[in-house]
Formats: sequence, C-alpha cells, structure tokens
Amino acid sequence: MLMIEDVDLTPNPQALKFILNEKLLNKEARNFKNKEEAQNDPLAKGIFEIPGVVSVFYMDKFITIEKDPSVQWGQIQRPFVDFIKKFDKSLIPPEKESFQISTEEQTELLKRINEVIDTRVRPALAGDGGGLEIRGLEGFTLKIRYQGACGSCPSSIRGTLLAIENLLKREVNPAIEVVSD
Repeated sequence: MLMIEDVDLTPNPQALKFILNEKLLNKEARNFKNKEEAQNDPLAKGIFEIPGVVSVFYMDKFITIEKDPSVQWGQIQRPFVDFIKKFDKSLIPPEKESFQISTEEQTELLKRINEVIDTRVRPALAGDGGGLEIRGLEGFTLKIRYQGACGSCPSSIRGTLLAIENLLKREVNPAIEVVSD
C-alpha cells in the first residue's frame, strides 16, 4: 500500500513535495500542468480531482503538487492522503522504453550538457520537488522546461535558470545560453 512518509517544502510557496514509501517510476518523470493533460494517467487524474490542485509532477518516490493560491493546504492534504492510501499502483501507465540516439547522431556538446544536467542539476531540482526537461539544442542555445514545483516557482524563472547557464558555461562551453521553453 502506498503511504506518504514525509512532506517537504519547496522553493515554490504553492507546491509541496510528498515523499512516498514505494517507487512510482524507475526512469521517467511525469509532469501534468492541468487536468486535461492527465486524462490518460490514473494517478495524476485522481490527484486533479482534489479541488485546488493546479499541477502534478511525479517521479521515483515522490509526488509534487502545486495548488491554487486561494486554496489552503489543509483542503488538499487530507483528500490526497486518502487517495494515495487507496490508489492501486499497478494502474500507473508503464514507462516508455528509453529511446537512445546513436552516438553518431548525438553531438558531443549535447552529451556533455546531459551529463552535467543529470549529475548536478536534476538531483538538486528533485530535492526541491521538481525536474527539468531538455527541449532541444540549437547552436549553443539550450531550451529547457521546468517540471513540478519548479514549473511556476519565481526563483526558477530567473535565479535557477541563470545558475544552470553559469554551470554549463563553466563546465561545458562558455558560449552556452539557457532559455526556458
């Protein structure tokens, strides 16, 4: 049975990270910005049924919920705890097979960017209940999209974006620019 082991605050005042006793996913991260996007995912769809939920992000052993600012956490937490206790984890859609781009197709630059993002950035964002998706690389401009608590957090819009860009400039190439998609 799924149970909530802990709740962490995130830098986003409207988002909480709920740490679970079991893994939900092994490799993927799933981000839903609204109820419509969650229609084919029973876990996210069920969470969106709770009034006041505006986004759902989950991966590994946690779920991050963002709420409407006009709603209090007390109105969401009890129904969420009840939902998780009753939810059948086998209803979570299976993870997709990871698509591997051949070494010839993937540029050395993108490989180095991914290594830094995977080892230094994603773990930090996951610690705050969020994630990051690489949307593309055009020349030296990296397009990213924040997920989970990071998606609408005021600090991710400027501070974190700049920190990621500075890290990549230092560790990969000084010409890199990072833009949020």
